[in-house]
Amino acid sequence: MALALLFLVLVSMFATSASQKQMNVSRGSALMPKTNSSWLSASGFYAFGFYQRGNGYGLGVFLAGIPLQTVVWTFKRDSPPFPSNATLQFTTDGRLILQSWLPGQFTDVAVPAESAISASMLDSGNFVLYDSNRGIIWQTFDSPTDSLLPGQNLSAGHQLVSSASESDQSSGVFRIKMQHDGNLVQYPVNSIDEPAYAYWSTETGGIGDNITLHMDGDGFLYLLNPAGQYVSNVTRKGLPSNNRMYLARIDVDGIFRLYSYDTIMKANWSIVWNSTGDLCSPKGICGLNMYCVTIDPKVSCVCLPGFAPVQEGNWMSGCERNFTQESCKRTGENADYTIQPIANTVWEDDSYSVQQLPTIEECQSTCLPDCNCAVVIYNNGVCKKQGLPLRFGRRDLANSNTVSIKLSTATSDVNAPKRIKKQIRIDILVVSVSLIALALIILVSLGVLVYRNRLSGHQMYLEHGVSIGSIEDVGPRLFTYEELKEVTKDFKDEIGKGAFGTVYKGALLNRRKVVAVKRLENISSDGDIEFQTEVKIIGRTHHRNLVCLLGYCQDGPNRLLVYEYMTNGSLADLLFTPERELHWDEKMGIAHDIARGLLYLHEECETQIIHCDIKPHNILIDKNGRAKISDFGLSKMLKPDQTKTMTRIRGTRGYVAPEWHKKRPVTVKADIYSFGIVLLEIICSRRSLDFCRSEDEAVLEEWVYGCFQAGELAKLVDSEEVETKQLERMVKIGLWCVLEEPSFRPSMRKVLLMLEGTVDIPVPPSPTSFLSST
Repeated sequence: MALALLFLVLVSMFATSASQKQMNVSRGSALMPKTNSSWLSASGFYAFGFYQRGNGYGLGVFLAGIPLQTVVWTFKRDSPPFPSNATLQFTTDGRLILQSWLPGQFTDVAVPAESAISASMLDSGNFVLYDSNRGIIWQTFDSPTDSLLPGQNLSAGHQLVSSASESDQSSGVFRIKMQHDGNLVQYPVNSIDEPAYAYWSTETGGIGDNITLHMDGDGFLYLLNPAGQYVSNVTRKGLPSNNRMYLARIDVDGIFRLYSYDTIMKANWSIVWNSTGDLCSPKGICGLNMYCVTIDPKVSCVCLPGFAPVQEGNWMSGCERNFTQESCKRTGENADYTIQPIANTVWEDDSYSVQQLPTIEECQSTCLPDCNCAVVIYNNGVCKKQGLPLRFGRRDLANSNTVSIKLSTATSDVNAPKRIKKQIRIDILVVSVSLIALALIILVSLGVLVYRNRLSGHQMYLEHGVSIGSIEDVGPRLFTYEELKEVTKDFKDEIGKGAFGTVYKGALLNRRKVVAVKRLENISSDGDIEFQTEVKIIGRTHHRNLVCLLGYCQDGPNRLLVYEYMTNGSLADLLFTPERELHWDEKMGIAHDIARGLLYLHEECETQIIHCDIKPHNILIDKNGRAKISDFGLSKMLKPDQTKTMTRIRGTRGYVAPEWHKKRPVTVKADIYSFGIVLLEIICSRRSLDFCRSEDEAVLEEWVYGCFQAGELAKLVDSEEVETKQLERMVKIGLWCVLEEPSFRPSMRKVLLMLEGTVDIPVPPSPTSFLSST
């Protein structure tokens, strides 16, 4: 018995010793991706160093000893991935720095109060720096990102922020905060700490200041006061601790979960506890004008009636009206609008009018004549009027809320209830006569309409052998060369000329539909199959920020494309013509439109397309001022020996990414570079290369970076009034996009988040202009 007890004591002592094991890192040590990439803990479970992130590398703490490599702490999570030549150095003078650009340029990873003597990756998952007395002077546990590990605290005033996606550790849209009032609360990222924006809490507000969320080795999450005394539990205790690892994380979907991993079975992480079982409860899981519906075990986001997604497949982009709103003052009868209700949905209360009304019909009728009213919310006799957009929508079958949307009658749902309007009864005889007369008028009108449509269709068939539906609904239509000669009146009206050929104005459908016909040059004569394939790919792209391809011609040596006509010309016409000055808000709208179009080409369409020639001449503006990208996908059709604005390099001088010149692999990051140049041109209303200017100002990105460093951004916009912080944000985005190293440039999804102001933008390094270095 004594021997058994002694054995248990020795085992316990060994376990305690093992749990405190650590791998010391001495001064002068360094890490690089692909080679000596991380410092391991004693058990090998945790590592601090580089890990694969997108096209580059991230720096942080991750679980290296299990098949499911899980990142638990990230350095500079909102910066672009680090390149393969990045170096992490624990310097001889005790600093921890990251050198990732030019020699002499570095970033402090840790800023301790004094010089560090040594460092260590502990088996707890904490990377620490020590002073000469082995005291911890800096640790990753003090600045958590989206996760907590056993032994780690979340102090008052600190928060965890979700990641953007499962593979992208940059900041997402949800957070959980340990408030100073003792309440642990979950919010959307872009919200203030008010109960109206919370979607889950421990309901411990008022229990005291400086309360801390703590996590034990068995996965027990609880609240402690400053004296170290237990205050309240968040999860239950008593979970198994042998051969198990625990991790608490606020996930991409906004739910705070406790995970368990069996180190013997080595299966997937299993969920032990979650903050809420309702997957739709996180506010902001769906974008504006959408509401969340649970379809076990997942969620779906649904647009309001009369609305369509801004970007198909991207819930965070929200929904917008699919009809043009008429002036509600145009008639006195409110004849242009109807009301459609949605029952059992809950939204953010942002009402500007609250009334007590007995019925939902009376509530709905108050919205029709009110130009400010877009929706009414009715619940238990309370009628609230709101404008758009609506947010934080979700389906709640237990809630009697009914939201009624005001829609245009021209596009309202066929199942929508008819307009609420009490008809005044007239003498039956008068009504009968009126109905008979109305029926006769309708029959005559239908007869005339059918006749005209048949005649018009017959004429269209004779002229072009096609109806409007076959052009726009089915996809790109194959024209003959003779047909397009007739459409363009023998190519009479030239409206543009570029790298790919000449553009002519034409008209289809008895001259009622204006189109742009592009006559391509330098297309390989034996490339018929490739040409058809490319046209079909382009024809399947449908996005509000891409110019629509209506048809094409492949007749002998002739290759032509038929596009929708853009009435306001190109962005170059607006930017570089003094008498057509753009206002700042218009510029920002155009920048957003270009970014959305490129995001679709890079990530969301069926076949990824690298544009290769983003420039203001290829950004066209429609009648509503919306920017659309043209010529996407066409660069693949060109001969390799084209000698106009493109040689072996695809693109236009001033917009071409440096990797083209260096014969490096070209990815979507080449488009990011070109977008960055265009963005700087939009900001400054000038061309990227202007050798009529002084040497310091001739190359746009170099001049912009010089003004940015000198704090003289006002020079970029001349006399235009622009809010300083917004100008700085736009300039920083442009400078990140035009960095010489492709892996430093952000993805287009990250660019769009930067433009929308949802992520912080670090200070960009020098772009290192290719033109100035050759």
